[in-house]
Amino acid sequence: MSQLFSHINILGTNFTKITNQELLNQLKKDSTLHKNRFVVTANPEIVLFARQNKKYASILNTADYTTADGIGIIKGAKILGRPLPERVTGYDTLLSLLKFANEQKKRVFFLGAKPLVINKLIDKIKQNYPNLIIAGQHDGYFKDEASIVQEIKQSSPDFVFVALGFPKQEFFINHYRQSSPAIWMGVGGSFDVLAGITKRAPLFWQKHHIEWLYRLLQEPSRFGRMLALPKYLLLIFRAKIMHN
Repeated sequence: MSQLFSHINILGTNFTKITNQELLNQLKKDSTLHKNRFVVTANPEIVLFARQNKKYASILNTADYTTADGIGIIKGAKILGRPLPERVTGYDTLLSLLKFANEQKKRVFFLGAKPLVINKLIDKIKQNYPNLIIAGQHDGYFKDEASIVQEIKQSSPDFVFVALGFPKQEFFINHYRQSSPAIWMGVGGSFDVLAGITKRAPLFWQKHHIEWLYRLLQEPSRFGRMLALPKYLLLIFRAKIMHN
């Protein structure tokens, strides 16, 4: 993990104490110096999974920056008396980095999502970020990891955005990040939103921290996954009681 920022431990996962602006400034600096960096944006579901999977927990805790993507992490930190400054979401970070890549004519590799989604995404990127160089692209349905990694390596990217969903994207990045001195980041379902396939919650829902409810209404099949939040909060309160 980065030594430049302090960390807050939430149920075993070390979160970087960082604001959106600080992360963006740091990543711009890292990119300019061609540093190899790994960014994880973690929500309560990811924290719970890490508690069950030691290898995954170790990956989260050795990433350069692990940010609080989800109001549950911010609330949990506050309850434990170890507050984090603000939410730093994967989607917003991705947008900021694409803007930077466009301004600086940086090379970006896009990996993940369904074939239809990645094709639509690339069209949108060409339209909205015309100066950004698309170093390469591949959907998330591949059997041969070695050939994908070779493709990434040969394309000399400045940024590699991986949309394979957790935990797959973090395992992939952790295993292959040394193949290219780039900023590597797992972005979950962000390609679907950027491609216009999935709608992001309107501003009202975002500001009131109820994006999860908006997504549940859009996709009722997510109900099982949503149960992670109460389970996580229960563990937070238990940790607080034990700590006191």
